[in-house]
Amino acid sequence: MEVRRSTRRARTVTAFRGPGALVVCIPATFSGAEEREWVPRMVERLLAQEARRRPDDAELARRAHDLSARHLGGRSRPSSVRWVANQHARWGSASTADGAIRLSDRLLGMPAWVVDYVLVHELAHLLEPGHGPAFWQLVEAYPRAERARGYLEGFAAAQLAVAEGPAAEDADDEDLDQPWDAVVAETGAPG
Repeated sequence: MEVRRSTRRARTVTAFRGPGALVVCIPATFSGAEEREWVPRMVERLLAQEARRRPDDAELARRAHDLSARHLGGRSRPSSVRWVANQHARWGSASTADGAIRLSDRLLGMPAWVVDYVLVHELAHLLEPGHGPAFWQLVEAYPRAERARGYLEGFAAAQLAVAEGPAAEDADDEDLDQPWDAVVAETGAPG
């Protein structure tokens, strides 16, 4: 977990999942006691939000079967669908040998339509292993395919930018680096 103090922040506390860490942004004027009060509170809120957005493996499998039925004529039938923590370079993978689909837990907290896109992409791989025209025709059956690809590309670019670190003159501008799904709370402190 990373706690960032900001001189520009007066009354709000924000928490979000950054690359490799939970990040909590607090006002620089917070006392140690206020930090100890607000950091755990915001981490709890963020984790609760993520839990609401993350279906368990059984729900993920139901979702995959529903997406196959709606967009692929029910032809793609995965043997299993589950979350994994060991995919850092891909959003998901499919094994044509055993029909297993695995989604990266980096998708945690992303909008459902983005997760659905990754599921459709992997379902299409069970029918067409490569990335040829037939594969992309299957994927394009999902109405938000292009939008979801753009979201994932933007997310990956933002993670790369944060991982490379802000320029020294922008070190206090953490508000600009927050993802859209950050948890924000008013502290009630005067601003």
